[in-house]
Amino acid sequence: MNSEGKLGASAAGADHSDRETLGAILARQRQAFHTESLPTYEDRVAHLRAIQRFVRDHKQALCDAISADYGHRSPHETLLTEVLPVIQGIDHACRHLRSWMRVQRRSVDITFLGSRNRVIPQPLGVIGAIVPWNFPLNLSFVPLTAILAAGNRAMVKMSENSRTLTRLLIDRMPTYLPTDRLTFVEETGGIGEAFSSLPFDHLLFTGSSETGRRVMSAAAANLVPVTLELGGRSPAIVCEDFPVATAAERIIQVKCLNAGQICTTVDHAFVPHAAVDAFVAHARMVVPRQYRSIDTPDYTSVIDDRSFNRLKATIEDARSRGATVIPLLPGPPWNATTRKFAPHLVLNAPADADVMTREIFGPILPVIGYTNLDEVVTTIIAGPRPLALYPFTNDESVAQRIVERVMSGGVTVNHALLHVAQHDLPFGGVGASGMGHYHGREGFTTFSKMRPVLYQGPIDAMRWLSPPYGTLASRVLSFLTR
Repeated sequence: MNSEGKLGASAAGADHSDRETLGAILARQRQAFHTESLPTYEDRVAHLRAIQRFVRDHKQALCDAISADYGHRSPHETLLTEVLPVIQGIDHACRHLRSWMRVQRRSVDITFLGSRNRVIPQPLGVIGAIVPWNFPLNLSFVPLTAILAAGNRAMVKMSENSRTLTRLLIDRMPTYLPTDRLTFVEETGGIGEAFSSLPFDHLLFTGSSETGRRVMSAAAANLVPVTLELGGRSPAIVCEDFPVATAAERIIQVKCLNAGQICTTVDHAFVPHAAVDAFVAHARMVVPRQYRSIDTPDYTSVIDDRSFNRLKATIEDARSRGATVIPLLPGPPWNATTRKFAPHLVLNAPADADVMTREIFGPILPVIGYTNLDEVVTTIIAGPRPLALYPFTNDESVAQRIVERVMSGGVTVNHALLHVAQHDLPFGGVGASGMGHYHGREGFTTFSKMRPVLYQGPIDAMRWLSPPYGTLASRVLSFLTR
C-alpha cells in the first residue's frame, strides 16, 4: 500500500482520528488542491468513473458490509436504494458535466456598454461531508458525485453505525482515488465535533435536526458555509378523489422500505374519515403479500438497540394513551434478537402522543382521519416545514393548491419518495428540515464558486461619473435614473 493508502487507514484508527490528524489530512488535501485548483473536464470524469468503478467492483462486498452494520439489511434494498442511484447519478453527471462547467454569458448594464460579463464555475476547494447510517453508500457517494464533478477534494466522516462499511471504504478506495482527493474517516467517538470544527470550504451534513444545530454552530466559528439535510415529519395526504387501495399500497410499500428508516419516508398519513377502514383493510393485505413474516430476508432490521427500544416505547406510549395499534404481519410484533420490527398502523392517537410529535424513523404509520382538506393544510403549516410532501389526488388543481400552500423540501404527487431518485431534481430541505440543495446541476452549483467576472470594454463610463461632478455627470445620471 502506498503512503496515501496509509494516511487513509490512519484516519480510521481509534488513536489517530483526532483533531490533529484530521487537520493534517485537510492540510494535505488543501495543498493538493492549490497544486491543481482547476481540474479539467477529462480529469473530473475520470474521478467520477473511478468511484463508479469502485462501486461496481465491490457491489457484493458493499451489500454484505451494510447488512453486517444493520444486523440484517436486504441486499435487494441496498442495490435498489444505494448502488443503483450512485451508478445512475454518476452517469447523469458525466453526460451533463460539460454544460455545467461552461462559462455563462450574462447581460451588461447600459452603464458598462462594451464590457463583457461572465460567470465562471470554479471549485471551492476541500469539502467536508458527514454521513448518516441509514443510507451510508448513497448519502456519501451521491454528494461525492457533485463534489468531484465540481472539481473539489473531499473528506467524508462516516457514522459509528457504519463501521464495517467504513473499513471497506478506507481499505480499498485508495486504489481508485488517492487520499489527497478523497479520504474516509471512521467515527470512533467524539470525532464528529472535531470534524465539524475544521475550516473546510463547505460542509455537508445529513442527519437529525438536533445534531445539525451543533454542526452548524461548530462550522460558524470558521465561517464555513453549510448544507444541512435534516429530518422532517413528511405527511401523505390522501384526497377524496384518489383510490384508497392504490394510495394504501404505495404508502405502505414506501413505509416498509428499509424498515421505515428513511428521512423522506411517509411519517404519517391523512385519510378521509370515510376511507380510514378501507385504508386499514388494504394495508393488512399489502404487507403480508410483500413479507411472509418479520423474519423474511427481504425485511430489514432496525439499526441498533437504542432505535429498536425507542420504537417499542413509541408503540407502548400510543397504546397507553388509548390509540388503536394494528400490527400488519401475523405473529410476534417484533424480535429483539434480530431487531426486526413489524409494520404497524396507529389510529386515533392523541395529539401529544410520541407518535404524533416526533419523527418516527421506523415502520410505524399513524393514520389520521379528516373531514376537510383545508383543515389538514392548516394543521401541517402550523408545524415545522416537512422534508417532503406527498399529496394523492387526480385533480391537478387540488394538487397545485396543496403544493402552493404547504412549503416542504420536495414533493411527489400520487406516490412517495420518488422525487429523491430523480438526478435532475434538486434535493434539500427547507426551514427546520434543512437548507441548501444537491443532486444534479444544483449539487454542482452548491459545491462551486460561481465567480462573476466583468471584462471592461473600450468605453469607460466611469470617466464621466467621477468627481468633480459636473454638468455631464448630472446629465448622464439624470438619463440613467429617469
